[in-house]
Amino acid sequence: MNTIKVSVKDRLATITLDRGKSNALNRELITELDDILKNIAADDNIGGVILTGTAPFFSAGLDLVELYNYNEEEAKSFWQLFLGFTANMVSFKKPMVAAISGHSPAGGCVMALACDYRVMAEGQYIIGLNEVPVGIIVPNSIFHLYAFWIGKAEATRSLLSGKLYNPEEALKVGLVDELVKNESLLTAAERKIKKYMELESNTWSQSKLNIREELITAVSADQSATLEKMLAQWWSPATRHILKTILANLQRK
Repeated sequence: MNTIKVSVKDRLATITLDRGKSNALNRELITELDDILKNIAADDNIGGVILTGTAPFFSAGLDLVELYNYNEEEAKSFWQLFLGFTANMVSFKKPMVAAISGHSPAGGCVMALACDYRVMAEGQYIIGLNEVPVGIIVPNSIFHLYAFWIGKAEATRSLLSGKLYNPEEALKVGLVDELVKNESLLTAAERKIKKYMELESNTWSQSKLNIREELITAVSADQSATLEKMLAQWWSPATRHILKTILANLQRK
């Protein structure tokens, strides 16, 4: 695998995102992560997963540099892949804890939201869903995922303004569950997931799936109509201009 590292110890798999400095989500990373999670779900020798990155990033979200250059068919298949991957993460039956090692906007936040618990490193980091300012229409499934943790009112306000939270704000609204110093991040994540893994696995898994039933239905629903609207906006001159400006800023850094 080119974009992730996986280690297994005491029935616990630790997946570290490993694609450059920012772990931007491209087709390869999403495919590799989706595949490994499917394998882990079917492996009785693994009882839980920690998903992490490397400071100062967890994941910067979708790789806009790669996406910008896609043709229409490539763009459509990528969004289908991403939405399907999100649904698979949400319905993952085993315990999964996010050890958020730094910045986690947009797609990085989506991955963290799909987990059962989020431990975030203290520091000058951002987390949240800022799709609207980027020119990306927010699908209903992502709203449901955000609202599952922070409530519909807060999710609505923050999505429509593209708000990004610092770690303290994220803890206050329930977007993350715990803040620790970066050097304690994996220790805190292990402590939490081992508590989950000590419980009877089938009881835990079925309870998780029951609790998430409405959410799983929302993220697994046919989103072709929403996707058509998203893609129409993606190719609009207004969004292309926003993306071009973002890419120009990225290249200056």
